[in-house]
Amino acid sequence: MCRWIAYLGPSIPMSLLLLEPRNSLLVQSLESKEGAEPTNGDGFGVGWYSDHQDGPGLFREVRPAWNDDNLRDLARHVRSPMFLAHVRATTGTAVQRSNCHPFRHGNWLFQHNGLIPEFSKVRRQLMMDVDPALFDNIMGSADSEVIFHLALTFGLEKDPADALARTVGHIERRLDEAGIPRELQFSAAVADGESLYAVRYSSVNASRSLHYSRDIDVLRQYYPDVGDVPAGSILVVSEPLGDMVEWETVPESSLITAHQSQVSMAPFVPV
Repeated sequence: MCRWIAYLGPSIPMSLLLLEPRNSLLVQSLESKEGAEPTNGDGFGVGWYSDHQDGPGLFREVRPAWNDDNLRDLARHVRSPMFLAHVRATTGTAVQRSNCHPFRHGNWLFQHNGLIPEFSKVRRQLMMDVDPALFDNIMGSADSEVIFHLALTFGLEKDPADALARTVGHIERRLDEAGIPRELQFSAAVADGESLYAVRYSSVNASRSLHYSRDIDVLRQYYPDVGDVPAGSILVVSEPLGDMVEWETVPESSLITAHQSQVSMAPFVPV
């Protein structure tokens, strides 16, 4: 599958989390410890928010993350208070830039680790379920991009938690209608520049790994002028980046919400 991280906190160079930790996302692209497979070399992407831009920046590439000097350069020179980063292991769709995460729509970013089982059998129906006004925005062939646009269809921009729950419930219903066993895997993050939402869920109660930490005061040891780490700062990762912080496992069927210096966790129940 894939590996990803999502960060919300003080503005820091992205390299602090993407490149420098002992088990950084760059390391995980070549040798993941908790992924379904160790290598995630089918492209990568980084999406970030900045005070100086309208909407998030986005950089995606089909080369393996470990073999791209542009990623190293960008991560060292871009500071951001919120960013999402992803290394991809395809579940069957093409290795092309339009299939690399994160996906962007307006001010929103979305990334995903998981799959819709037998996606080819339900792809047409799920794409037809997307709001026609959004349909032309789907540029690739990955199930994750369809999931994102279904979430937008179900009201992501107004009520993210409800939209994600309705999206997963809708996909499970389509799988039932097609006679496909429910084995949906949904470990995902979505952000709008102010709030971060992360979900760990699977239909079979055996979700892909996901961890989080609010104990990121230690960032000052790596970057002394980062200043005081505000309440509500959070780092969510597919697997721990090393011993730089204390990690907690996100429980099965859970939704994390981080917004305006508040972090909360609630059950995630598909609608």
